[in-house]
Amino acid sequence: MTIHQPGMARDVPFDTAKLDRLMEEAGIDVLLATSKHNTQYLLGGYRFIFFSAMDAIGHSRYLPVVAYEKGRPERSTFIGNRMEGGEHENHPFWTPSVQAATWTSHEAARLAVEHVRKLGLHNMRIGFEPAFMPVDAYRIIVDGLPDATMVGATGMMERMRAVKTSGELKKLRHASEMITDSMQATVAAAREGSTKSEIIERLRQEETKRGLQFEYCLLTLGSSHNRAASDQAWKPGEVLSIDSGGNHQGYIGDLCRMGILGEPDAELEDLLGQVDAVQQAAFAKVKAGAPGGELIEAGQSALKSSPVAGYTDFFAHGMGLITHEAPFLMTNHPVTYDGVDAERPLEAGMVISVETTMLHPKRGFIKLEDTLAITETGYEMFGDRGRGWNRGGTA
Repeated sequence: MTIHQPGMARDVPFDTAKLDRLMEEAGIDVLLATSKHNTQYLLGGYRFIFFSAMDAIGHSRYLPVVAYEKGRPERSTFIGNRMEGGEHENHPFWTPSVQAATWTSHEAARLAVEHVRKLGLHNMRIGFEPAFMPVDAYRIIVDGLPDATMVGATGMMERMRAVKTSGELKKLRHASEMITDSMQATVAAAREGSTKSEIIERLRQEETKRGLQFEYCLLTLGSSHNRAASDQAWKPGEVLSIDSGGNHQGYIGDLCRMGILGEPDAELEDLLGQVDAVQQAAFAKVKAGAPGGELIEAGQSALKSSPVAGYTDFFAHGMGLITHEAPFLMTNHPVTYDGVDAERPLEAGMVISVETTMLHPKRGFIKLEDTLAITETGYEMFGDRGRGWNRGGTA
């Protein structure tokens, strides 16, 4: 199904002036967004449910495409799966043309080539996402537009998404709060003999019934640092570390909390206190206008002077539609990318995850991970419940 509405671009759900400026700075004339997260962003939050968990179908895969010409939103198109015609009928996409006509990546690429040709531009520079365009689609686009130059647009779109709208912040807050509620319910329901696999499954159920899409759970019990699911059972006096990501309408919540089967002794209270002291030192440097690297330096400095420094790590990263996005504050720690935002000022509306992780040689994996939305005067913490020792077996 192809729908054309000439001259119309209804209620564009993003800042076109900002996108135009970023495209100009990147030397891009036409953007072809193909990742789930960037097409969702450009479509105002829409993601096709049929391919939400798996892209593959038959011999190929689902490949959504949003084509946007700099300064000309009225010439945009969305290329999607044939079943997405029904989605458009119920909740019309803003793009003036909708081409719900594909089953494969090469079909999507051919329609993208046809659309770009109709724009009538010469020697254009096409922005694309190298990590999110399959090779068959890339070849069709390059062969079909021989005068065009392909330009990586990943960094440009990361800049576009870095500062969240009030609606995006609301979704991130909800995801974070539902995850912490799910964690507390899961820890309370677990008891002596509960296995890691059983606890993880309980968390999946708790997040699902709260309307989240479960992403993962990394769990440790006792003195082990192994966070994979297993038949290891929880024993009295042992600690539990529960780290989970779940999303609400595509926006990721990612937090870590601690549990104990019984009551924490003085050493455990002190160890979690040491972790929180590092977190608080970093939090104190968070506000709009402050260089992003200041919170990293503050956390690392507090950790360096801590008695647990020898087996503890600290880092922070951006959050949004994906778990590591702008601002990028550290280089190759732990994920491989450059910390290009360390010297740049933080902006109100950015969201960051702050993590301090202890691998204690005897007491186990002790960690706090918190989500902070940056404000003009400081920060707002999302899902700030349960940051102490949560007791198991109390449900």
